[in-house]
Amino acid sequence: MEIVSPYQWGQFVTILIMALALGMDALSLGIGIGLKGIRLLDILKISIVIAFFHTIMPLMGMFMGQYVSTLLGDIATVLGGILLVLLGAHMVYSSLRGDEVKSFDHRTVWGLLFFALSVSIDSFSVGVSLGMFSGDLLLVVLMFGSFGGAMSIIGLLLGRRVGHWIGEYGEALGGVILLVFGFKFLL
Repeated sequence: MEIVSPYQWGQFVTILIMALALGMDALSLGIGIGLKGIRLLDILKISIVIAFFHTIMPLMGMFMGQYVSTLLGDIATVLGGILLVLLGAHMVYSSLRGDEVKSFDHRTVWGLLFFALSVSIDSFSVGVSLGMFSGDLLLVVLMFGSFGGAMSIIGLLLGRRVGHWIGEYGEALGGVILLVFGFKFLL
C-alpha cells in the first residue's frame, strides 16, 4: 500500500476545489438553460460536450502555462496567481451584474459548441496557471472534465425542476474560490 504524501493530498484537494469552482459556471448556466425547458436527451448531449471542453481547455492551458513557466521562471508563479485573482474577480463581478443567460439554440451544433466554450473558457485560464505550477496533468483534466459534465447535468436538471435562485450564487461562489487560490499563490 502506497502512502500519500501531504503534498499529494494537498494537490488533490486544491484541484478538487478548483474543479468544483469551475463547475459552478456550468451549474449556473445549466440552470438558466434548464429553466427554458429542455429534453433529457439534450441534457445528455450538452453535458458530454461540456465535459469534453472542460477536459480539453485546461489541457491546452496547462501546455501553454508550462511553456510560459520555462520562459519566465519564478515570475510565472506570480503571473499564475494574478491570473486566478483576475478570473475569480471577473466571475464574481459577472454574477453580481445579473446578466441573463444569452439566448441560443442548444439543439444546433453551433449553439451547443458556443455554450460549451463559454462555460469552459475559465478552465483554459486556470489550466494556464496550473501549468505554471507543474500540476498533475492527468488529475487536472479528469477532475475538471468530470466536474464540468456532472455539474452541467445537475444544473440542467435543477433548472428544469426548480428556480433561478441557485444560478446567481453558484458563479459568485466559484469566483470567490478562485480568488482565494489566486491570493494563496501570490503570498
